[in-house]
Amino acid sequence: MTLARKRRVGEPLARLLNTVGFVMGSVLTSLGVVMVAAVMVSIIAGEARIASGIGAAAAVTAAVGLGLRFSCQRPRAVGLKEGFATVGMSWFIVSLFGALPYLMSGAIPSPTDAVFESTSGFTTTGFSVLIDPAAHPRGILFWRGLTQWLGGMGVIVLGVIVLPFLGTGGIQLAQAESSGHSVDRLAPRFQDTARRLLMVYLVITSLEMVLLSAGEMSGFQAILHSFSTVATGGFSTEASSLAGFSAYTQWVVTIFMVASGVSFALHFRAFSRPTLYGQSSEFRLYIAILILASIIVTGGLWRDHSPVDAIRVGVFNTVSIATGTGFTSTDIGLWRPALQIMLIGLMFLGGMAGSTSGAIKTFRIGVLAKAAFADVRRVVRPRGVFVTRFGRSAIPLEIVEAVQSFFLFYMLIFMTSTFLLAFIDANLAEGLDLVTATSAVASSMGNVGAGLGQVGPSGSFESIPALGKWLLSSLMIVGRLELFPVLVLFTRDLWRR
Repeated sequence: MTLARKRRVGEPLARLLNTVGFVMGSVLTSLGVVMVAAVMVSIIAGEARIASGIGAAAAVTAAVGLGLRFSCQRPRAVGLKEGFATVGMSWFIVSLFGALPYLMSGAIPSPTDAVFESTSGFTTTGFSVLIDPAAHPRGILFWRGLTQWLGGMGVIVLGVIVLPFLGTGGIQLAQAESSGHSVDRLAPRFQDTARRLLMVYLVITSLEMVLLSAGEMSGFQAILHSFSTVATGGFSTEASSLAGFSAYTQWVVTIFMVASGVSFALHFRAFSRPTLYGQSSEFRLYIAILILASIIVTGGLWRDHSPVDAIRVGVFNTVSIATGTGFTSTDIGLWRPALQIMLIGLMFLGGMAGSTSGAIKTFRIGVLAKAAFADVRRVVRPRGVFVTRFGRSAIPLEIVEAVQSFFLFYMLIFMTSTFLLAFIDANLAEGLDLVTATSAVASSMGNVGAGLGQVGPSGSFESIPALGKWLLSSLMIVGRLELFPVLVLFTRDLWRR
């Protein structure tokens, strides 16, 4: 290969690495600044040692971010390839640096556990290595809740914080993070769309804070639980999650979990035209699934609870699992096996596209069902022409194929990872039962955060070996990014001309 040809081949890779470095430098610099909020909470709470540890983590993060920013040139534009590389790598890097406050404050001394907690926060999963969160300093709890709130915004953060430095490329970043469906733009410029989505996010968070504060929660508890609810995260300040709070608090959280599983773009549009909720096919399917699942679960609890408690417990936990929030109001590990299987199935659903929820999402569930029905009709009428429709809209064939590929990869990764987790634990620990391994993997990929068996409400992650925690951490990121942005990082096509 001639020198000129080598130069032509190397230039695209250099541009790609430069763009990734500049964007990640901007993100890390912003992350370091955000950590200062946790430092302030620690100072107000009189936690000097914790404040100094988080402050050191903020300084290191900001310094690395600034170093990347100044060592890379501002890119002229961000293409789809750069968008995939940036989004895919950013979540891994942010999760690593997000672990520094835990490590440098001494709150979580194990690097594996610290990264696990950080990844669980930023991906809005909700799994935790903290057995009793209430026993930990307020600065740590605030940082823990803040990671979920920031992670829930996802690409909105990139749109508001990073894009002003790029000038273009926002839609490429959004497409990379929301693979499988089109990006719902509220304005011609994606940066303006991101601002409007952020406004909706802030309004919903603030409203829940006010309503939770009107109950028995303290202001601090209301803030952190609002962070977790709107992000569909599931971190709580209590070891028993929301089991110790009143029926009023649980119903308030239920309502906001449902709202957080709805597309934030739909919320924005429906603010002036509420009838748009009913006109959305995905919204109707989303609500129908929640109602049907709640009726089934409530019916299974009817014999062991009073009617009022059966409805409250059934609806709360069904909505929590289906939306990927992960709060619990009881020990779901004590439910009948049939109900536990139902909960594992709900972990695959998720909310609407454009929400903070994870898993497969309602849009894809609807498209898969309609495509399967069309295939059945095609068997009966081989010469017929059948169009896959979701509501009144015809779904293009390439979208149907993308959704089917997503589902295939999702189930393949789920089955492979369940085997790997069971294999790892069988060789390095006592061995996980099938319910534990299945729920842990399904919950990690769906960013749910509620498990069964040894990782259920009454269990912990102490029995999971370090290698298993790294596997689950990776699955959280894979699930949060909806597979493809992570998968393409391991293809040659991304890194070559």
